[in-house]
Amino acid sequence: MKKILVVACLTAFASLSYAEGAVKWGYEGNIGPANWGDLSKEFATCKTGQVQAPIDIQTKQAAKNSAPIKTNYKASASELLNNGHTIQLNLADGGSANLGGADYKILQFHFHTPAEEKIDGKSFPFNAHLVHKSADGKLAVIGILFNEGKENAALKEIFATMPAAEGKTPLKAPFNASTMLPSSLAYYNYAGSLTTPGCSEGVQFYILKTPVELSSAQLTAFKKIFPMNARPVMPLNGRKITEGS
Repeated sequence: MKKILVVACLTAFASLSYAEGAVKWGYEGNIGPANWGDLSKEFATCKTGQVQAPIDIQTKQAAKNSAPIKTNYKASASELLNNGHTIQLNLADGGSANLGGADYKILQFHFHTPAEEKIDGKSFPFNAHLVHKSADGKLAVIGILFNEGKENAALKEIFATMPAAEGKTPLKAPFNASTMLPSSLAYYNYAGSLTTPGCSEGVQFYILKTPVELSSAQLTAFKKIFPMNARPVMPLNGRKITEGS
């Protein structure tokens, strides 16, 4: 089955969301999310896991968490990948973020439409998951929510360059992930999993409270390639949600 590619899906870890390989899976019909756990024994956690992502974040249940997100991103050579399930940008050396008091290197980020997480039942049309890995192999994701509005300048070259068919293409200019971030890094945190098969658990999610914007044209361009690539929200199963500023 597919290796798991890092950054949001990864290089050596392959994908925070994306498995490659012989087992075909998707987002609709008999290979859709409701059936992932039955497609392969390697996907069993998609069915049996108790801390699965994404979730509907109920803000009234969030407990205060004093640890702020600190980012130290930098411009990096990068490669755009259409892996058959999303558009992903792999970063050669994009810097790091301090999440929950630990340092994580950013590996990649990828996109979902609609956004996978919900906030108090509210859906967003688009989101980005920024995938990070610590020195001891732990994964953490910063999630950015998008509303439709003005063109997103940070993503302009990505949307102009993204491959319509499976494959890779280099981004011409170095990319700095900090250009994607909203003005506030206040967040909701929960323990979750990869949001694609095999749905491995042990991933910390930091979903930023402040949405950013992308244009209708940008959203339409992505949907021409991936009309829908979001896993439905999963049961909370007693997990705690925290928030930080």
